[in-house]
Amino acid sequence: MSQNAYDQGRLNLPFVGISTFGKAPYVADWDAISADVAILGAPFDFGTQFRAGARFGPRGIREASTLFSFGHGGAYDHEDDVTYLPADKVRMVDIGDADIVHTDTVQSHANIAFGVRKILAAGAMPVVLGGDHSINIPCIDAFEEDCAANGPIHIVQFDAHLDFVDVRHGVRHGHGNPMRRASEKPWVTGLTQLGIRNVSSTSREGYEAAREAGSDILSVRQIRALGTEGVLARIPAGGRYYVTIDIDGFDPSIAPGTGTPSHGGFSYYEVLELLAGLCQRGRIVGVDLVEVAPDYDHSGTTTILAAQVLLNLIGRIMHARQG
Repeated sequence: MSQNAYDQGRLNLPFVGISTFGKAPYVADWDAISADVAILGAPFDFGTQFRAGARFGPRGIREASTLFSFGHGGAYDHEDDVTYLPADKVRMVDIGDADIVHTDTVQSHANIAFGVRKILAAGAMPVVLGGDHSINIPCIDAFEEDCAANGPIHIVQFDAHLDFVDVRHGVRHGHGNPMRRASEKPWVTGLTQLGIRNVSSTSREGYEAAREAGSDILSVRQIRALGTEGVLARIPAGGRYYVTIDIDGFDPSIAPGTGTPSHGGFSYYEVLELLAGLCQRGRIVGVDLVEVAPDYDHSGTTTILAAQVLLNLIGRIMHARQG
């Protein structure tokens, strides 16, 4: 049997082969990225203040994503009557992980930013797998040159926590700081912070500072009262959006595998419908999904949720771009 005939006959079952994201091709040479979408792992969790473990998030999400490795036919959604991620139209690659230097936040973040810059330089959309939420800081840093050429970005955050702390106990680059650091960037025009709720998010001063910086903050209950269209109407139309998804934005009944779970969170379809609407409202140019800590969820539900959300989002982004 020829190699070609063998490859055509393979079932490519989820538990077979190397666990790249969605079983996309692995590209080791970051100067040879040729794709529409490139996946980068950021297995960093030195920024956590409570339970660590998000360093294993990229590996867990990749393994879970093999359940949804669609092959050459793409994924047909009968509700939308659309085949998402067809291999002949969407090129997705996995470029592996940024190098993480144990205990060295500065160098580790620099390595993450380097990977995102390589993806942007190749003309691909970065999708970064965290890692704790501090990995958003180097991701946004990496957009400086891209934004100078193509225009600023508006950040849309799904999260239980505001993440707008300036400095706490001398820490400026932990998982409580990323939205504050983003707001300081001249290439970030504003923030829409969705799902923020309950105690332990931040102080009153933190909320006041966020609003003064141009942030629109909505809890899950406020979002349900407004409805999907009402929420989308508050996001600047026609913009370039960067989407950051903290898995603790979801209710812990469906996403227990995280370091800081918060009850009263989103359901799956609430987030999916907002993301789908966002794809139609403007252009999503970057994504990260953070705070998945697989060891707190031995059922694997959280990693499956993360993979499913990302693949659905990538599919809708690419479909919107192709018109």
